[in-house]
Amino acid sequence: MPSKTVAVGSSVGLHARPAQLISEAVEELDVEVLLGIPGDEPVDASSSLLIMTLGAGPGDLVEVSSDDQAALDAIVALVEKDLDAE
Repeated sequence: MPSKTVAVGSSVGLHARPAQLISEAVEELDVEVLLGIPGDEPVDASSSLLIMTLGAGPGDLVEVSSDDQAALDAIVALVEKDLDAE
């Protein structure tokens, strides 16, 4: 599965609001997207609760994986953005 490692852009990390926005975007895309800390087991990115279990803070590296390149690019862009600032 293709993947890209990016730094978390949200000032609160992948906490409640950013996790919810990412999971909602994944659900709308209707494809499998996984998020994980490099070297650890990835989680289903359509679940905000599972995203929060990663414990990823601001600037932490997160690996985004999907067989759908457009979905991969879209979720990478969200992870890199400060979603808590909106």
